[in-house]
Amino acid sequence: MSDATVKEEGLSLQFQMLAGFAIGLVAGLIVFVTQPGAPWVEVVTTYVTGPIGQIFLRLLFMLVIPLIFSALVMGIAEMGDIRALKRVGLKTLVYTVLISSVAVVIALACVNLLRPGDGVDPALAQQLLGDAREGAAAIVATSAETPSGVGAFINIIPNNIVAAMAANDILAVMFFALVFGIGLLLVRSRPAETLQTAIQGLFDVTMLLITFVIRLAPIAVACFMFNLSAVFGWDLLVRLGAYVGVVLLALAIHMFVTYPLVIRFLAGMSPVWFFRNVQEAIVMAFSTSSSNATLPTAIRVAETRLMLPPRVSRFVLTIGATANQNGTAIFEGVTVLFLAQFFGVELTLVQQVLVLLVCILGGIGTAGVPAGSLPVIALILGMVGVPPEGIGLILGVDRLLDMCRTTLNVTGDLAITAVVSRGEEGYAVEPPVAEPAGVEAEAHPS
Repeated sequence: MSDATVKEEGLSLQFQMLAGFAIGLVAGLIVFVTQPGAPWVEVVTTYVTGPIGQIFLRLLFMLVIPLIFSALVMGIAEMGDIRALKRVGLKTLVYTVLISSVAVVIALACVNLLRPGDGVDPALAQQLLGDAREGAAAIVATSAETPSGVGAFINIIPNNIVAAMAANDILAVMFFALVFGIGLLLVRSRPAETLQTAIQGLFDVTMLLITFVIRLAPIAVACFMFNLSAVFGWDLLVRLGAYVGVVLLALAIHMFVTYPLVIRFLAGMSPVWFFRNVQEAIVMAFSTSSSNATLPTAIRVAETRLMLPPRVSRFVLTIGATANQNGTAIFEGVTVLFLAQFFGVELTLVQQVLVLLVCILGGIGTAGVPAGSLPVIALILGMVGVPPEGIGLILGVDRLLDMCRTTLNVTGDLAITAVVSRGEEGYAVEPPVAEPAGVEAEAHPS
């Protein structure tokens, strides 16, 4: 699922974030043009806007470990019994990992070829983030000490999960959560069910607290944008526009190249027929920015329009709303590399592979709250030595990107459902692989 829309009285949170983005950007540009290098600007960024943004980040960091742990554990444990995991569940996981890997490779390829973050003076970037970076010093120091090569791979398996959590070792926490979730799936006893209920409660509480924290995002966005635009000026607009363009390009390639190939060759369907019949779910996903809110519509479309077996579609779509987030994986991959380029941090091939793996796993643990992928991105940035507070750059444009990546997430869930359904009992009618001219896209009768 992607970032859910929060309903509240008055202006929506997304509008408030856009307003904060605009206010901070305009104010910073005015300062950049009229009073560049003025002493009072440094005072404001050091003692006012900087600390406000840092408090926002600290609140997010405080909640990220329980969020990722509980989300991953529940995502595995809710797959059902072991028989479902062996057949439908295993197929779902294999195709999810495969297609998510393709998504992240596309993201990394686009951002490495087009390099939207290049062209900014690294000295200015470091000067701007000098004070704000202090709050994330522990994360950055930890990433600098992280082993590389084979040692980095072995280090994914923690020898002390408490120490890994204390050190914000996101890969180790994710690995433990995945193993723990599988164990919870295999053990069917009353104490295990009680434990699963408790972990679900932890997940619910953490998401609620993050929802409260995100309410501070408009103020934090305004502070971040003031700090950045007051130093970089108009160059910031060019770099941010390039970033948005690269994200949308990667999403479009996955939507209109990868998915049609998957639907045609793995599901045996006509891509045109598929997209025409899932239009309702696509519109719902785009308008709500929430895979959870779109889930009922997606299930109905899968059963009545695509004519997929209900037991398969309900299982795969429910799991996919949490575990199959190609759009989120692309967004996280592009964002991490964009900010690395922006701040002059050159990532090695090993580090980029780690980013790829964490983006795939991070999609499973992303919360369904506004800016829910923000904590995951912040920790990935810390892992590879990029200032985590740099995420303030992308918050103001996240609404548009959220709508687009949620659309990709939901479409991917339906595509995976079609692939897994093929060959399963109840898949009575094979949808056409080619659509005759003049035939309207309608659900095929059973």
